Amino acid sequence: MPHAHSMPQPGFQALILCGPGLSLNTFTSSPEEFPKALVPIANRPMVWYPLDWCYRMGITSQDIHLVTPPSSAAALEAALVTDPHLTSLPLPRADILAPAGLSQNSGTAGLLRLREVQAVVTGDFVVLPCDLVCEVGGDAFLESWMITQADLGGVAANGRSGRDGTVVAAAARRGGLGVWYETQDEDGVKGEETDFVATTSPASSTMAVPASPSSLLPHIFHLAYSLPTDTLHDITAAHGSFAMRHALLRQHGRVKIRTTHRDAHLYFFPAWLMQTIARNDRFDSLSEDVVGWWAKAGWQAGLGAKLGFADDARHPTLGDGGNVAAEEGDAGRGARLEDEIDLARMTSTGPVSVEPGAGRRHGARARLASRTKSRTTTSPLPHAAIPPMLAYMHPARRGAALIRRVDTGPLLLAVSLRLAKLESVEERRVRPQAAAAAASPLAHKSKIADGGAGLAARCTVTAADCLLAAHVRVQERAVIKESVVGAHCQIGAGARLTRCLLMDGVVVADRAQLHACILGRHSRVGTGATLRECEVQPGFVVPDRTEAKNEKFMAFEGLDADPDPDADAEEDEDEHEHEKAAGASGHADG
Repeated sequence: MPHAHSMPQPGFQALILCGPGLSLNTFTSSPEEFPKALVPIANRPMVWYPLDWCYRMGITSQDIHLVTPPSSAAALEAALVTDPHLTSLPLPRADILAPAGLSQNSGTAGLLRLREVQAVVTGDFVVLPCDLVCEVGGDAFLESWMITQADLGGVAANGRSGRDGTVVAAAARRGGLGVWYETQDEDGVKGEETDFVATTSPASSTMAVPASPSSLLPHIFHLAYSLPTDTLHDITAAHGSFAMRHALLRQHGRVKIRTTHRDAHLYFFPAWLMQTIARNDRFDSLSEDVVGWWAKAGWQAGLGAKLGFADDARHPTLGDGGNVAAEEGDAGRGARLEDEIDLARMTSTGPVSVEPGAGRRHGARARLASRTKSRTTTSPLPHAAIPPMLAYMHPARRGAALIRRVDTGPLLLAVSLRLAKLESVEERRVRPQAAAAAASPLAHKSKIADGGAGLAARCTVTAADCLLAAHVRVQERAVIKESVVGAHCQIGAGARLTRCLLMDGVVVADRAQLHACILGRHSRVGTGATLRECEVQPGFVVPDRTEAKNEKFMAFEGLDADPDPDADAEEDEDEHEHEKAAGASGHADG
């Protein structure tokens, strides 16, 4: 699909973290050959989705870095030049960054301290996982983030006197923005991971002009607390309760607690944060340590100074130790020129205070006419204030854009089936009324590839909720409903598939019955087998007439290996000696 930039290049760099995929171990047991980033979601490699998101946002290839352990780099490089979905992305291809010190068990914050990663990040950057599927465009997040950081109601880290003696807000060192989504919606699955999130005032509450209802700003809040629900349970189990500091309630009169949202691990970070992470060895996780402590530093006295957030935000440096402002060139000088102009005071739709002495009576404070009611304005934050960590809380409403992490088998199946229901590009082309509604950027070109050339005349495939890749063969009397079938799969006569995901090269024999199953690459299901809610490892063969529910079919190394014949001989000899001794003892007792 075309990747036209919807906005000028944003000047952001992107780090796509390609982790080990421990929760998808049925399909990623050999990350050297088949890493998590290549697990297919709706017939596309998982890493295609964050790459496509970055291109839609306007980030160029040279600014996109796939961070992966060295053991998985070769497989990822091969996929970028051979997989048809990945080769359809714009050239040049994204950079693969495989630091020598990165392992499958490295923390997400720890990898940002690695020398190779520190060297490539030279400005503001976005971090996202390889398992993120996001229909909301990155340009929408970026626009909202930039508005919240601007002087029009944005946050100021310092101030200075203007000509009228009032304090003019100066451009602050930018804060961060994270994304959370509701798990209790139409795409939710049972047992999905959640986070404990506390937010305070909306970011738009200090804006001079109200945000548009179609904007993301009404859903962006100041983050006060964030940690995984599992960590919360550990704390309450150890201490019997979860204690909240009084400082949070003293600073924020209204705090909203959310327990059904999940961190998407999609973050917009300012450049200065890299040096904060580099100097703090205690940071291991981006979500729990960096974001969590940054949020707490906004209201917990002394924490920001202890962790270095305040100093790094006011005096950021690049890798060579130089000041960022000194290296911004003309762009930096343009930003400083904007600092001299208080745009919030120039609005004609809100009350504007005029400097003392400018009215008819000396010392009187005149007020200009306004078409709106008086709005309470917030004074700029002090010089030592820490730029805020903001949180976009994706709303849960029917038909909302999809934002999901796909890091478990049930989520892999649910998201794939959701994408299979999207109207394809070909379907929209033949329906004139479809032009009125915006097409999903994740829609496939067609639901059934090859025009259905491999389908028998008497088979049933529900095209509205199915995806069939190229070179799929379906025999007579087979039924496929609400399923995703990968390339080169073969479905036998009389087989029935309902709510299933088949990766490339799967063979389903005659009369097999599958419901809510995920079958790995080149696996085989035997004749007459009945499987419900099962996962099958790549290359595994399920025997004929197998009946199973909620099981994982995996081959474990060593269980089928031939035993050492010498060891068996020694064990047989020992058993024979024990039997002889037992027999002799029995005769003696008799």
